[in-house]
Amino acid sequence: MQTPWEHRFAQRTQRMQSSAIRELLKLTALPDIISFAGGLPAPEVFPVEQFKEACNKVLCEHCDIALQYGTTEGYQPLREMIAQHSTRMGIKIKAENVLITSGSQQALDLLGKIFINPGDRILVEQPTYLGALQAWNAYGAEYITVPSDEDGMITSELNHALRMGPKFIYVLPNFQNPSGTTLTLERREELIEIAGNFGVPIVEDDPYGQLRFEGDHIPSVALLDSCQQPDNGHYTGNVIYLGTFSKILAPGLRLAWVIAPSEVINKLVQAKQGADLHTSTFTQAVAYEVGKSGFISEHVKTIQSIYKERRDVMLRSLEKHMPDGVQWTHPAGGLFLWVTLPETMSSLSFFEAAIQEKVAFVPGNAFFPLGGGENSMRLNFSNSCPEKIEDGIARLALVIKKQFA
Repeated sequence: MQTPWEHRFAQRTQRMQSSAIRELLKLTALPDIISFAGGLPAPEVFPVEQFKEACNKVLCEHCDIALQYGTTEGYQPLREMIAQHSTRMGIKIKAENVLITSGSQQALDLLGKIFINPGDRILVEQPTYLGALQAWNAYGAEYITVPSDEDGMITSELNHALRMGPKFIYVLPNFQNPSGTTLTLERREELIEIAGNFGVPIVEDDPYGQLRFEGDHIPSVALLDSCQQPDNGHYTGNVIYLGTFSKILAPGLRLAWVIAPSEVINKLVQAKQGADLHTSTFTQAVAYEVGKSGFISEHVKTIQSIYKERRDVMLRSLEKHMPDGVQWTHPAGGLFLWVTLPETMSSLSFFEAAIQEKVAFVPGNAFFPLGGGENSMRLNFSNSCPEKIEDGIARLALVIKKQFA
């Protein structure tokens, strides 16, 4: 039954859908559910004491700035800190190339606002991050998909896909959400070369890059691309880079950043002014106080250690309990791994049965913008303690074995 409001909504709302993950979190909030569904960091790693000290210092010494309106671009000391860190990593930028946003999700929305016209095509990995799809659907985006394997996006498929004229390429190269896979160095270089040949920009979403706990670090796509650009004192790369404090400090900060050429930053600033004027100055000031002394680099080591233990427990549990025919990825970092079932199975068909067994996951089809992925699921290992991971995988395997039968 339609309400009087139905005909008043803008046409773009017809493409808006509730996030499958956010809806699942309502079901899994019950205390007796072992949830592998959300992409939640472990609350045990939140640096509470450092936040307390930083809050006190900001309120005692900088309250006139922290509690006041601020510039849309962001808190200048925080922008400079991010620029200095990026420069040390090899991406030569200035604070003018940094925009602070209210979480990476806002950055994705702002990119949609300034780049996407109705019907524009965006090239994405398959599977890809659901939050990006949700942000860009509202702007009328269409999608071109490129398949992935254990080494990330299959870049040999790019030439054909790019002939379809996408506005930009969206990629999560490190410990991808949802698959947990990492784009190899060779494929990163090939991605940059092919995108450059076609004149198509790249949006690199990198929320998990610092959470590597196995293998060698791989340079970011933005770094590899910037090394090929003329050094004229300005960042002129073909890559727009997204980073966040959600996974290395706390998601409740809702604090992230965009690195891009200054003309892109200027347009994003205009879009952000119409959205929220600016991200919380107080939150930015607190994050700066926590991070300015190098604390984050040491804190990340603690996160890496805890997440590695939990990933290892999940991998061992899968090996122990899952029936033959079920496969999964082996992430070298991040928060997720990806389970693939036989092609004749659908994870949607036994989701309710899993909830009855008090265990939850995200069905894989949510991450496929053009359909597919029914025989897959995403599992999060960062938020549950080792004992719950072992118990939850055993319950999930029992449900799957019943489906096999």
